Amino acid sequence: MYILMNITGDGMADQHSIAEARRNLPRLVREAELGKTVRLTRRGKPVAVLLGHRSFERIVAGRHRFSEAYEEFRRTVDPSELDLDPAELLEGVRDTSSGRESQI
Repeated sequence: MYILMNITGDGMADQHSIAEARRNLPRLVREAELGKTVRLTRRGKPVAVLLGHRSFERIVAGRHRFSEAYEEFRRTVDPSELDLDPAELLEGVRDTSSGRESQI
């Protein structure tokens, strides 16, 4: 078994093959409930993560669809107050070369 850093910040994550997880699912679910993250692998490559509901809720809390976040931004931010110069922001972004030569 490999020990990997847990990306959710709850300590360490254990890594188990899916076959091993099938045999030990009740124990792995208890570990997830206690805050441990379990990575599941297929042929040695990570394919899924088992984590407790509390950890899952913490990850997805406050997430919005892009359209909702954009509308919130438009309601709360006045672009004229941002002191942004579009010419300065976009300077050097566009390629001014004439492009490739034609093969015709």
